[in-house]
Amino acid sequence: MTDENTQPDAPGFDRHMLEALVCPVTHTTLHYDAARQELVSKAAGLAFPIRAGIPIMLVDEARLLKAD
Repeated sequence: MTDENTQPDAPGFDRHMLEALVCPVTHTTLHYDAARQELVSKAAGLAFPIRAGIPIMLVDEARLLKAD
């Protein structure tokens, strides 16, 4: 039952892939932000975009998180 319509927050993104991915900078766990379609590294202060269901794990493509 893998229908893209059953995953409205992340079409095509396999959330089980998150278990295998780590931050390319700090090698720490990433957190999935469904609203922004990003994988967030709190340790590095970066958010890596997910485009067409594919995580873009390039530092040059990451968004810098603002310090609160």
